Amino acid sequence: MTIKEVTDEAFRAYGKGIEGIDVSDILEEMKKTPLPEDTCYVPSDPALEALPSAKKIAYSVYGGMPVEIGYCNGHNKFLNAVEYHRDSETNIACNDLVLILGKEQDIEKDHTYDTSKMEAFRVPKGTMIEVYATTLHYAPCNLEEAGFRCVVVLPKGTNTDIETGKTDTPEDKLLFARNKWLIAHPEAKINGAFNGLTGENLSIQ
Repeated sequence: MTIKEVTDEAFRAYGKGIEGIDVSDILEEMKKTPLPEDTCYVPSDPALEALPSAKKIAYSVYGGMPVEIGYCNGHNKFLNAVEYHRDSETNIACNDLVLILGKEQDIEKDHTYDTSKMEAFRVPKGTMIEVYATTLHYAPCNLEEAGFRCVVVLPKGTNTDIETGKTDTPEDKLLFARNKWLIAHPEAKINGAFNGLTGENLSIQ
């Protein structure tokens, strides 16, 4: 698929760049985090959250709200699923990576979503971006054979365990974790997920 730059005008529908905060301490600490052959996600890393720039991100990006700072690392070439939150997500690319993004507004009434509506963007190493709450996203894809490391900042408690299976609203079937609504592609075989992605399981291969 075509990969656009995160500086492209098209990215404005999904998020924006964040400038003015020195995150070199976070980038340095991220070198100590694991880099598996598949992917791993850690919602909250105390070492990252203790760094000076963590407080600056909480203030400037989240208006002083409590946040968690973790990471998604590994090797990945496929979309596999999309998720969204009720709040923006902040990402810091520790090396060049690709995000495949869509719009929550394009989810059908039956909660299916056509992956042909998605766009891919390259996020250069060292870039910090805000991904809007209405932006569908999932794990990054690596451009380098060595894999990717990506910092993930969200409101505290997001992506942690929650009791699922309640059906007060139709959307509840998408609730996969705290503040995490997930629509999976059948090919990804994500246990317990709602398989609502239609079309191709997009790949940057």
